[in-house]
Amino acid sequence: ISSFALLSGLGECCPLPQECILSGIMSVNGKKVLHMDRNPYYGGESSSITPLEELYKRFQLLEGPPEAMGRGRDWNVDLIPKFLMANGQLVKMLLYTEVTRYLDFKVVEGSFVYKGGKIYKVPSTETEALASNLMGMFEKRRFRKFLVFVANFDENDPKTFEGVDPQSTSMRDVYRKFDLGQDVIDFTGHALALYRTDDYLDQPCLETINRIKLYSESLARYGKSPYLYPLYGLGELPQGFARLSAIYGGTYMLNKPVDDIIMENGKVVGVKSEGEVARCKQLICDPSYIPDRVRKAGQVIRIICILSHPIKNTNDANSCQIIIPQNQVNRKSDIYVCMISYAHNVAAQGKYIAIASTTVETTEPEKEVEPALELLEPIDQKFVAISDLYEPIDDGSESQVFCSCSYDATTHFETTCNDIKDIYKRMAGSAFDFENMKRKQNDVFGEADQ
Repeated sequence: ISSFALLSGLGECCPLPQECILSGIMSVNGKKVLHMDRNPYYGGESSSITPLEELYKRFQLLEGPPEAMGRGRDWNVDLIPKFLMANGQLVKMLLYTEVTRYLDFKVVEGSFVYKGGKIYKVPSTETEALASNLMGMFEKRRFRKFLVFVANFDENDPKTFEGVDPQSTSMRDVYRKFDLGQDVIDFTGHALALYRTDDYLDQPCLETINRIKLYSESLARYGKSPYLYPLYGLGELPQGFARLSAIYGGTYMLNKPVDDIIMENGKVVGVKSEGEVARCKQLICDPSYIPDRVRKAGQVIRIICILSHPIKNTNDANSCQIIIPQNQVNRKSDIYVCMISYAHNVAAQGKYIAIASTTVETTEPEKEVEPALELLEPIDQKFVAISDLYEPIDDGSESQVFCSCSYDATTHFETTCNDIKDIYKRMAGSAFDFENMKRKQNDVFGEADQ
């Protein structure tokens, strides 16, 4: 049996380290796994912060929360909140590893997009497209035709291509074919296909078509939105993977400082901690453990806002996502808002937590998220965090040290899952194949629909 050591415990506040999921997947696949964490808790540098007093301390707000915030222990605040796509990769990984048996999910109540200073529900079905205020009547018909084309598109059946070559036609040309206007292109690319920038427009259209299909299929699953969020917050996820790894013989060591990563002839052979060496053939870790093997790739600003009201124009939703496409606010990258509340057991009764995030583009990051904060007013309390983004400088094939990427500004897990699949492929030499999942698949909600 080949052995792995996994080091987690990010310098940034990470809800679900890639390391946690990989330790679960590797354990299920029969590998011998040792998971070391320098923190005394699962899931990186405090995945969900509780009680609320702890959050105030963390952001140096020494006066602590006012009485109006309710009981401190009713709060579980995720510092990097992300939603799961109901039909997306993380849910498939949870099913594959059977971690779902440890978790309860709730559907997020709405998905919205920003246009001209207002927010609108994201239309993703033909019926919604025809009822949407986002578009004029002729635009609606063209968009409906486009959605029908995407729904019927099958990359293995050229009869569904309608003159589009999935490998060579750019997405820009597909939009042109359906004569879609700029606003529709904005919400299609950013709120349905979930791209952060417009670089995708000149790339082959297959990836974008598949992303829109994923959104529609996820939405079809539970109706209100394509997103899910676990009760009690994301801190439950790493714990679920920890239990799973233990069932399959993995060893977890919390509160274990890592003094040195031991290399021989350019390859990793072990990890030194408190004078002892754990030997391994491969190592997975986050950037904070190997500063000399990563480069800075930018920054993300996240502002956690506590509210006493739902967000305006969301039909009083107790949870939602709002995407502000970069074109709408003259930026290169989108601004995201994700909101959850007491309905998910993460806040005191009647309280809401909204997090605005974006990739930093200027020397005044707080100003960059102003369009999002305006949607949230009045705000009871703000907590501002600016994190550096790191990425590995090599693929790990020589050293067998595999490093994960930092969390980006998106409010969903799809980019994180791409990183997990990428690490898995580099480690195992073959792609992670969902289709050959050998474990039985239960619906995420179990037998009783919630």
